[in-house]
Amino acid sequence: MTAFSRIALIGFGEVGQTLAPDLIKAGAHVSAFDLLFATPDSAPARAAKSIPVRKALSHEDAVNDAELVIVAVTAAADLDAAKQVAPHLANDAFYLDVNSVSPGMKQACAAHVEASRGRYVEAAVMTPINPKGVGSYMLLGGPHAAAFIEHARPLGFIGEVFSDRIGQASATKMCRSVVIKGMEALLSESMLAARAYGVEKTVLNSLSDLLPVGDWDRVARYMISRALEHGQRRAEEMREAAKTVAEVGVMPLMAMATAERQDISAPHKAALIHANDLGAMLDAIHHSIKQGGAAAPTIAREFP
Repeated sequence: MTAFSRIALIGFGEVGQTLAPDLIKAGAHVSAFDLLFATPDSAPARAAKSIPVRKALSHEDAVNDAELVIVAVTAAADLDAAKQVAPHLANDAFYLDVNSVSPGMKQACAAHVEASRGRYVEAAVMTPINPKGVGSYMLLGGPHAAAFIEHARPLGFIGEVFSDRIGQASATKMCRSVVIKGMEALLSESMLAARAYGVEKTVLNSLSDLLPVGDWDRVARYMISRALEHGQRRAEEMREAAKTVAEVGVMPLMAMATAERQDISAPHKAALIHANDLGAMLDAIHHSIKQGGAAAPTIAREFP
């Protein structure tokens, strides 16, 4: 099967910057557009100088004549991107939506793309995009998923056609995120409090007795560091996870709390310098909080 040769990336953040070199290496001509290209010192603008993509001037310029459009924007911008891109798609162009959003959001985006003669493909990226790039495992959904992967495999894509219905692939990822990101939030909150009391080692030893999953110190370091590094993006994803839960009539209490905890983690990213030492990392977060890195907890204001 002939591989895609003309590809447009909408959004040039971590995902776009990771995919672009792989696609170019595979022989594709790649155009990219990001709203932050208009800001010369932004990360997307700087990356476009070092990665040999064609830096497009607009959504329309990027997708003109593209056989495949890969949309990797923020969760909040997913629907706006579909509205901006859809009218300019070439006839029967594939539109791969890799954003972590709710099934309802994917369905809304698909409606715009399909109404503009494009072929919408839902993608739920189930492994970190970096360092695997196009080799990241994806669950694919929608009536065009099988045709998409036939053209994408020669470029290195790894994907499973999960469902011909839009929404089920994303539901799988979002429901998993309730657990994984929730564990990150729980460990962050537990360890910060335990460190302040000087009992974090005892808590971790107790967890090892109750839940024998391995080295809890390593698990805590990994999960807390992920929340520090990607807190803002994870908070956006968890709000979409909350929508996923709410769309079927379940109250998303845990998902919304996790989103708030992820948001709180984001300002303390500098603590990552101590990612190999749990105690030092927790101390650095506490220091950041005292220096005003995040608002004081509401409960502390209500019960001084």
